Amino acid sequence: MRQQQSLGQSISCSGVGLHTGLPVTLTLRPAPPDSGIVFVRHGAGERVSLGALVRNLVPTELCTAISLNGTSVKTIEHLLAALVGLEVDNVFVELDAEEVPAMDGSSSPFVRLIKAAGVVPQERRQPFLKITQPIEVVDGDRRVIIEPSSHPRITYSIQYDHPLIQKQTYVYNCSVSAFEQDIADARTFGFLQEVEALWSRGLGKGGSLENTIVLSDREVLNQSGLRFPDEFVRHKTLDLIGDLALLGVPFIGHLIADRSGHALHTQLVERILEQPDKWVLLNRSEQLVALESQPALSASRSVQNIPLQASSTF
Repeated sequence: MRQQQSLGQSISCSGVGLHTGLPVTLTLRPAPPDSGIVFVRHGAGERVSLGALVRNLVPTELCTAISLNGTSVKTIEHLLAALVGLEVDNVFVELDAEEVPAMDGSSSPFVRLIKAAGVVPQERRQPFLKITQPIEVVDGDRRVIIEPSSHPRITYSIQYDHPLIQKQTYVYNCSVSAFEQDIADARTFGFLQEVEALWSRGLGKGGSLENTIVLSDREVLNQSGLRFPDEFVRHKTLDLIGDLALLGVPFIGHLIADRSGHALHTQLVERILEQPDKWVLLNRSEQLVALESQPALSASRSVQNIPLQASSTF
């Protein structure tokens, strides 16, 4: 077990939203113990705070988004993955637009931002949700399941009918060093015909070869090529790490995903919260207690309207 952690100081970056194409400035600020990850939207002379919890999840395509009282924040998964990957538990994420900046399409710029601010321990124990029985979500040949394990681990498999992808499987043993070295640099990806279709629908306005791997029928169009031979499945693993942040606490279990995506990831989070008999929470005093006793983690509303066919790519 470890102490809760926040940032040593505030730090900012700017960019454009992947889907809106709008400029945005993001500032990460230290937060007190038990705050969790909280997005703060600035605009029209007011501030709206949205907890990064599945109860605030809203249906959307090709990204993960939360909303509260009409105020939304979109494409939060890459930043959430960086915060979780570097074990930052409490942070205020301030934005002056509705979408997190795309940066280079990975979590790496956010990792550098977090490390520049510094990660500092706080005077509270960090709770962990420990899986005791399997919990699964299935949609045809797509599935994601979390099983009991002595440590957090992810096994992710993807399959695409493309010569550069086909079937890929990646096993990630969760740790700060492994996230930095093996996951953070993996970029979002999309297929040329799908990207053009998104543009025609007014989506992906901020997408470019600077923040997305784009594949034609047979090749990668980015001149720099791939960062890893299996960058595609590593990025899907990154997405899953970010989406599971909506649980509100780190998990201890083995996540197994096969051809999954944002919708199944977040439905698994909801399914976990609906079945408290299949997990226990290791709290600050290292005693096992029910999750219902934690005020930040209440049962979430249904998100069954999220389209299951939506992929986690561009």
